[in-house]
Amino acid sequence: MAVMDEEAGPRRRQVLEKPRFDGWDVGQLQEYIAELQAEIARAEIAISARNDHRAAAEAFFKKG
Repeated sequence: MAVMDEEAGPRRRQVLEKPRFDGWDVGQLQEYIAELQAEIARAEIAISARNDHRAAAEAFFKKG
């Protein structure tokens, strides 16, 4: 029996740990926000790519 690669199937969404901001200075908070914004941008790129693929497939199979 073949072992499935972790990347082969859908992954469960990882629950983000919500840090406590007690003791964080402004710079640390800004760095944390920048990291989150980068991750959001990465997710938006993935969404855009999936939408582009879907639109291409729909255009290819469109009848009429």
